[in-house]
Amino acid sequence: MTDDDALIVLEEPPLVGRKANFEAWNGYFTAFPSYVIHPRHIVSSRGTVAVLGTTTGSHLELPDEEEMKLDVIWVAEVVNGRLSRWRVAEDAPELRAEIGIPSNA
Repeated sequence: MTDDDALIVLEEPPLVGRKANFEAWNGYFTAFPSYVIHPRHIVSSRGTVAVLGTTTGSHLELPDEEEMKLDVIWVAEVVNGRLSRWRVAEDAPELRAEIGIPSNA
């Protein structure tokens, strides 16, 4: 991660800083050890990777069948080989168009 790495989850204020994000990720994976991202479509362009998919085992604490119905888009931005921004966003046509995920993915 970059020193000013930012984690942006939906409409929450960003969490900024390598140490803060490391601690947040460590805490999340400790609290939800069964958390899994199930990618369905991945695009990559000029230092940005976007993933359309679903999760299981998250903080939502839903049965897997229900959680797998909730599409999410993760957008990672990399600078000089280091993560600089990790964004979790709702699946929306505008975001798909912006990052190049087909509407039928």
